[in-house]
Amino acid sequence: MSATSLAAMLRERGLRLTPQRQLILEAVHELGHATPESVHNAVRERAAGVNITTVYRTLELLEELGLVNHTHLSHGSPTYHAAGEDQHVHLVCRSCGSVSEVDPSVMHPVTDQLLRERDFRVDVGHVSLFGLCGNCKEAE
Repeated sequence: MSATSLAAMLRERGLRLTPQRQLILEAVHELGHATPESVHNAVRERAAGVNITTVYRTLELLEELGLVNHTHLSHGSPTYHAAGEDQHVHLVCRSCGSVSEVDPSVMHPVTDQLLRERDFRVDVGHVSLFGLCGNCKEAE
């Protein structure tokens, strides 16, 4: 997203585009899957005065604006990625911590059943499945 588009979205909400907000959005795009801590570290390299609270608040704002999404890949902080990316399901290895992505179509049997039986629509972009990757399974 361009700085002018982001500025327009923020102005509509009575907010302004600050350099910190722009840097945080750029960091999420550059890092791919990014925790608030990794975004903070990346932004601090360019602007030392940005604190972690600003990063958390800005990530929440950017999610409200539909510019980033988050998911939980561990018991720690959420992980953010750009909203414009293709949706994907995260596969998280409980042993080595590796994260891989699969097409959300693998979830169709489950999401279709939940829609049919419970009238519930799953937000597949927030789905993380935990288990053991092939390498760790073989090592057991």
